[in-house]
Amino acid sequence: MERHAFAMKVKEGKMNDYRKTLGEIWPELTAYLDRNGIHNFSIWNAADLIFGYYENADGAVISPKEEKVKAALTEKIQDTFTWISTPGKDMRLMYHNFGVVRENKELIRHRMFMTKLKDGCEEEYKARHDGLVAQRGDTIDPGPDSNFSIWSAGGYIFGYDEIDTTMEVEETPEAREATIAWETRQLGIMDWITNDVDWMTKEVHPSSVRLAWYN
Repeated sequence: MERHAFAMKVKEGKMNDYRKTLGEIWPELTAYLDRNGIHNFSIWNAADLIFGYYENADGAVISPKEEKVKAALTEKIQDTFTWISTPGKDMRLMYHNFGVVRENKELIRHRMFMTKLKDGCEEEYKARHDGLVAQRGDTIDPGPDSNFSIWSAGGYIFGYDEIDTTMEVEETPEAREATIAWETRQLGIMDWITNDVDWMTKEVHPSSVRLAWYN
């Protein structure tokens, strides 16, 4: 399975138009997804940012005919946003924890977060997360994280996580202290857009909202 992600910024005053147009093209879009074997497709929003995630089979190739269909669909909504990622190319994968992917999504909880890197901090962010992968040994994680990836483009960070709720346990005081230490250190290289650490910083940010999804 291949994982893909894209990101865009909605133009000022165009969020209602973006959502309305997305609804209008949704039947055509989902038909395109079905024809091309694209699964687990979702679109997320926080502030004026949009993040999209989807999966397809290893080595899948979109035909020239279907590329034209995608271009036509994009054209219908294009005037509502500007691209953050490069169209047709994945963002940079900054971190991954690809564990046991659950076929049944009914007991899966999603977490999607957004941050903005401070100038010149992209490589430091990548290095810190490479360290986490090395500590884990890049082995299959049984859970609760089952499909966790972090992507970057245009100075932004977008995280997507599928969490098996049947494996979640109450956070211990030690784990909470470790989280606070990690997130405090991260504040030196990035600023939060979503509200994931508002409990710690006492700041107020919006939550990420899943605008649309199609399995």
